[in-house]
Amino acid sequence: MARVAKVVELIGTSDESWEAAAQVAIEEARKTLRGIHGIKIKDMTARVDPETGRLVEYRTSIDLSFGVMDEER
Repeated sequence: MARVAKVVELIGTSDESWEAAAQVAIEEARKTLRGIHGIKIKDMTARVDPETGRLVEYRTSIDLSFGVMDEER
């Protein structure tokens, strides 16, 4: 049996961590997508507070894959 997956790029943000940012992206995708198989981390970046030099916002870019259903079946 052949399977088909679609991949979409998403960017999640969090003030906690890169992992939390990726989870934000997944949770948002779950609102409209079913059959999510996995993710690939593409990039992780952060915003730095110029006053304190601390990381204040984490951003994680992911490729999220999910199954595509054939409507004729």
